[in-house]
Amino acid sequence: MPDQDAGSAAPAEPVEVGDPTGLHRVLDRPLVLPQAAACLDARPDLWPDEVRVRVERLNLDAASFRQLSEAHTRPDGRPDGDAVRAAVLDIVGQRGKMQNPVTGSGGMLVGTVEEVGPDSPLGLAVGDRVATLVSLTLTPLRITDGLARWDGLSEQVPTAGHAILFGRSVAARLPDDLPPSLSLAVMDVCGAPALTARVVAEHPGGTVAVVGGSGKSGSLSLSAAREAGAARLVGVVPTEAEAERLRASGLADVVAVADARDPVALRDAVVASGGPADVTVVCVDVPGCEGGSVLATRDGGTVVFFSMATSFAAAALGAEGLGADVRMLVGNGYVPGHADLALDLVRRHPGVRMLFDDRTEPDA
Repeated sequence: MPDQDAGSAAPAEPVEVGDPTGLHRVLDRPLVLPQAAACLDARPDLWPDEVRVRVERLNLDAASFRQLSEAHTRPDGRPDGDAVRAAVLDIVGQRGKMQNPVTGSGGMLVGTVEEVGPDSPLGLAVGDRVATLVSLTLTPLRITDGLARWDGLSEQVPTAGHAILFGRSVAARLPDDLPPSLSLAVMDVCGAPALTARVVAEHPGGTVAVVGGSGKSGSLSLSAAREAGAARLVGVVPTEAEAERLRASGLADVVAVADARDPVALRDAVVASGGPADVTVVCVDVPGCEGGSVLATRDGGTVVFFSMATSFAAAALGAEGLGADVRMLVGNGYVPGHADLALDLVRRHPGVRMLFDDRTEPDA
């Protein structure tokens, strides 16, 4: 990794030809894709098919924010916001992107388009307020305000700076009828309900268990599963307080309390709630939930992993060791139409909106 700030570094061996995947921004040698790179070139100058966005707010991935908060604590055990802020600044300064080196995850952002290359295929115009629907782990990013307006204690990060979108990036204009902070929170997890709906439609009339059902991706997945034809929805949460929140939302038929890291407890909770599940959707931000999710799913069923804390080796090898005949899918965050679907679910389901409002800081 170069010693210099990747946000202002020039590649030692410039790539002469631009690439829609962003290879020309990669500082690693030999070349890798931007997501796998140690450092990206985040200079503001555009290649012909790029777009530069003036950044207003980041939304850190839940698993990344949890790890940073747990790694930087005060003597009383509470998160040290100043230390978390310094850690994020260091990551972005060193890497030219926001990619937590422990979790490997990043998040996404909202901002305003300030320049569009003449060959950009994204259909954006200067002045558009947009949310990026690609991960910060592959988005060139420079922060210019030192995160002075962020206390380090929330996933949403008000900031100033710029980000670069490639020819194959994905972005969506912010809707006019929802607060930007809410739109950002929804779009950060919009791949979850879209893929959930697709999978549940393959099991009409089945039982769907959503692990982490009171969270952002979990609540959207429950509402999407209902609309896709699920007959029974089981929401699994870790505490009684979260159970009360989920019951109040009305999104699940049964709410079960279980530690998803305890495979027997998770299995028993889902079975006691009408399982095993035809589809299990994992939307938690802690590691160690793979085995229980497999056990909670019937043979021939499907497990969808949306958590960036998932060990896919543990999931695959664990299922093999259990002799479990389950299909396992990785939620990659992109399904055509996913942003519009998720935003529409928030508009039409008061329970989803309630859970999001509880977890989203109001706009300044």
